[in-house]
Amino acid sequence: MVTLGHYLVLSALLFALGLFAVVTRRNAVAILMGVELMLNAANVNLVAFNKFVGPATMQGQVFALVVITLAACEAAVGLALVLAAYRSLETIYVDEINLMKW
Repeated sequence: MVTLGHYLVLSALLFALGLFAVVTRRNAVAILMGVELMLNAANVNLVAFNKFVGPATMQGQVFALVVITLAACEAAVGLALVLAAYRSLETIYVDEINLMKW
């Protein structure tokens, strides 16, 4: 029997992996993938709480759809920024991109 605790542990592991990817990676695309993992961990939480706490309503699933839409927008804008940085600087390593520094 799968309980709410199992879903929360899975979500915590996904979030931890995403956070690890964001903190340790130098590549901008890998950082964006880490952010996507963290957003998917939030989706797992939303759907799991909807299933176990409030199955009569669809609020958790609606919020998960909003997060999926937000993740798609973030991926599109983030990849556009990465491509623009690559075209002008010829690198996607975030340590070497210093346009906003004084």
